[in-house]
Amino acid sequence: MSGARNAKYCAKCESTLPMTSFAADKNRSDGRQSRCRKCVAEYSAAHYRRRRAALGKKVREKVTVPAGHKLCRICDKIKPHSEWHRNATATDGLSTRCKACRAEQGRARHLKRQYGMTIEERQALVDGQFGICPICLKPEPQHVDHDHVTGRVRGVLCFSCNAALGQLKDRPDVMRRAIAYVEGNVWKPTPVAPGVYLLPS
Repeated sequence: MSGARNAKYCAKCESTLPMTSFAADKNRSDGRQSRCRKCVAEYSAAHYRRRRAALGKKVREKVTVPAGHKLCRICDKIKPHSEWHRNATATDGLSTRCKACRAEQGRARHLKRQYGMTIEERQALVDGQFGICPICLKPEPQHVDHDHVTGRVRGVLCFSCNAALGQLKDRPDVMRRAIAYVEGNVWKPTPVAPGVYLLPS
């Protein structure tokens, strides 16, 4: 009798399995579901696929992931745990997106928030510059340059050129003096009063 109480017949796979193979169901006389956990999981997965397909959405198939790895649903790549940020609130302690995808989405949000443009629109600017920084001609510029007064986007520069414009305060007169200095035309202002200097033309 004790053996019968510790086992149950699954109505789906028609197997007699231990009671622990069935999830709890307080509405049943024996307190367990009529189908085993495996059959319920398979039914739920099939129902999920049918529902997603009916809505015209992508169907996520179950993927076998080796130990110490996780599947990123953004790039659909299996990556080691070292490629994920920690998330104490998640069941596995890891972020839902890999580091690369999280960084890419962060850049996209920054572009939209700061300049009102998409990654595709930024790439169109780069293509219009023949894929190079318009100042130093270095390939693959990444940093959007804009007028700090009007907010108008001027182009996409490399990190060094974008930083240089910022350090020179976007002032053409300062840039011209910097050019003269680099070319060896060093000059000194003439003092005309305390704290007042006459600049050479």
